[in-house]
Amino acid sequence: MATDLLAPFKLNNSIELKNRVLMAPLTRCMADDNLVPTQAMVEYYARRADTGLIISEATIIRPDAQGYPNTPGLFSREQIQGWKKVTDAVHANGGKMFAQLWHVGRVAHPHFFDGDVLAPSAIGIEGSVPRMRELTYVTPKAATVDDITTLIADYATAAKNAIEAGFDGVEIHGANGYLIDQFLHYDANTRTDEYGQSPENMARFALAVTDAIIDAIGNERTAIRITPGAYFNMQEDSRDKAVFDYLLPELEKRHLAYLHGGIFDDSMQFASLAGKTTSQYLRAAYNGTLVGVGSYSFESARTAINDNKFDLIAIGRALIANPDYINKIKSHQPLIPYNDDMLAELV
Repeated sequence: MATDLLAPFKLNNSIELKNRVLMAPLTRCMADDNLVPTQAMVEYYARRADTGLIISEATIIRPDAQGYPNTPGLFSREQIQGWKKVTDAVHANGGKMFAQLWHVGRVAHPHFFDGDVLAPSAIGIEGSVPRMRELTYVTPKAATVDDITTLIADYATAAKNAIEAGFDGVEIHGANGYLIDQFLHYDANTRTDEYGQSPENMARFALAVTDAIIDAIGNERTAIRITPGAYFNMQEDSRDKAVFDYLLPELEKRHLAYLHGGIFDDSMQFASLAGKTTSQYLRAAYNGTLVGVGSYSFESARTAINDNKFDLIAIGRALIANPDYINKIKSHQPLIPYNDDMLAELV
């Protein structure tokens, strides 16, 4: 029988979604100068509460996690209170919302904070900060074991802050070339200690963060996004697949709320994944709830879910262009096409 994407979906014993359509995390750089969510953000998210679950824009766990201007945080009292206004508005409109927890690692820039840029290894990237092209990237400091221990604790604190701010759970941002993903790929991780060289060691940080957050808020409120195929601020390496081959069964043991692929176009095939797409690789390696993403329409997502390629679909740009996306799908109204000019303001 065909799956109805607009029917409720039980994520676990704690959370039921009113449909299988998730709002993908979308960085908009619209927090204030103290990285506090604004009233415009309250209204922006509230308008999209008809989706089964909103995943917030990536939200930094501490000051040195920042690599883009005006990205919101979850480490100050003002930020927690600002997010509470957002989650209250989403809940008032019948929605649910997870906070995506973020540290950008070597993509951070000291313009935004005092101190070192931390990464698995002292390997920088070329280029400059988006929206602030005058700021070129710096060579990071290789995080010490003490640094790593503190980072793990700060992820857990941010998760507790998210629950205090009214979020229904958190998605760990372990994808797209940021800190956790940097530990998982040979291009960024040349460590020779317990966090490098072997798949088990390279997955250690991601699993430690996951376990710390589970201890803080529970496994049913904890999800993770990962990028097995490298493509953003990262070079592919044929050895990477072995890291994810180890990581995914370990994540499955944690009984997370869901696993989310991190890809802009899920038709991309990766040599490092034996020619598979992200969702093909994840579905073969992971038996828990899987979120598909990457240039799907509602119709193509429905086909993919009916073909058992994943269980839920995250929609991004179409939800920027159409705050009333779910209503339009239900009533068979045409969608407004996305264009980059829409990034200029929150609607």
